Amino acid sequence: MHDARASAASVAAALHDVAGLGGFFALHIGGRDDCWHPVARSYAAGFTDLAEAVERRHHTVEPRVGVSIAHLGHAARLWSPALACVVLHGIVPDLKGLERADDGPALRVPRPAGWYAGRFDDGPARALYQQVTRHLSALSGGLRVKVAPRLLDGNSASALAGAAHALLALRPAVRGPLTDLTTELLDTGRLAGAGVLTGPGLAFRRRSCCLYYRVPNGSKCGDCGLAGGVRRRALP
Repeated sequence: MHDARASAASVAAALHDVAGLGGFFALHIGGRDDCWHPVARSYAAGFTDLAEAVERRHHTVEPRVGVSIAHLGHAARLWSPALACVVLHGIVPDLKGLERADDGPALRVPRPAGWYAGRFDDGPARALYQQVTRHLSALSGGLRVKVAPRLLDGNSASALAGAAHALLALRPAVRGPLTDLTTELLDTGRLAGAGVLTGPGLAFRRRSCCLYYRVPNGSKCGDCGLAGGVRRRALP
């Protein structure tokens, strides 16, 4: 992997460009150090602050709902910029030193680092999968609330598919490589069997549920694996 190391300038340019896509694609680089902390600290604390913020925002008294939705949001913030960097710039960003904002879910890397995707003999999917899922595994390991492992896998798969769907809408010219990479990722490791792509627009159906329907006035998401009973909420 070291032979594939990209220059800091190339990684920074890629991250800056994909941040311009907006929303979950933003991964900050550098800046002041007094308002960020290693994301590993949040993992060890079970993302308690973000889960409780979700519970307050949605007026739910079920801790596992807050945990699941916070986990899903974090997965989206990991997958979106990483996937876009690979597809648009051929860069797999190194997320080892990832940090989280003290006052919210925003993420940053203190220094840009990564690898050229084209220099992996077996393609970039495995490297990309490892960069993202090692964070999600660490988060899962620190949770204070019991949540089904396959629900969390479903969150990861849903976040990946949502990132791919959003990227396709913004950059339709990358449909081919984006579809190929997303399909390969969804057949890798713990993502395998968590859901399936259902259409050319990278629509997705997961085989689990993020539990959003359990909040007051909640509903099922557009990719929910549960059928019937509750109205469905369209994906953003």
